[in-house]
Amino acid sequence: MAELTIDAVVFDVLGTLVDEPAGLRAGIRVLTPSASPSPSASPPPPPSASPSASLSLDDSGTEQLLLLWQRHIEREQGRIVDGDRPYLPSDALDREAAEIVARAARAEDPAARADPDSVASLARAARRLPPWPDTVAGLARLAERFPLIGLSNASRTALLELNAHAGLRWHQALSAEDARTYKPDPEVYRLAVTVAGLPPERLLMVAAHAWDLRGAQALGLRTAYVARPVGDPPTSSDRFDLYAEDLADLADQLGVS
Repeated sequence: MAELTIDAVVFDVLGTLVDEPAGLRAGIRVLTPSASPSPSASPPPPPSASPSASLSLDDSGTEQLLLLWQRHIEREQGRIVDGDRPYLPSDALDREAAEIVARAARAEDPAARADPDSVASLARAARRLPPWPDTVAGLARLAERFPLIGLSNASRTALLELNAHAGLRWHQALSAEDARTYKPDPEVYRLAVTVAGLPPERLLMVAAHAWDLRGAQALGLRTAYVARPVGDPPTSSDRFDLYAEDLADLADQLGVS
């Protein structure tokens, strides 16, 4: 592997620096009162049981609603990247996902709130995501050595609120909204290259998603995979420049004291 010469570090945000599923679960539990954990909640059904036969919003029901949200966002962003749907910012897609989840929750739990205010509140849960335990300190440490650029599929407005809620600090935060598409479209990564004013190979893209790193790699950026419980792990065919357990490990590998 060629020696890394890095002049700026570009970070994915959702899943890499914040725990997106945890924030969405919290929103779902507000929407569906019975989804709130309780000591007396029934245990989840065994793997052999039919999910529809014993769905509980205390456990598997919340995860199924979360999966509905994630699948909608992934599918619709993909359609936009492929040119099969006009561009919409992440706020609009989050609202669509919230409406789908609210309808599904109402079908399973008649006590679930599906009024417009509750749906809007659920959509905003996508902006109230907790940082991973190493995120804030890791960014501060890396910022002592490198300019840091956030590069997110979140809209400009969502990214502002997300950064404030999670305590993320950047030298520059960029939204895919500026490219009117979504990662892994090359135009999104090009935003970071343009802002940095550097050749792509002097930028290091950091993400917990192998698909995201492949997109950056295709434009010539160097890549670093950071392991997260909710990420998209590399396959045996992926060849990224760095593999880190967390941001502290990444800083060590980059020689940041």
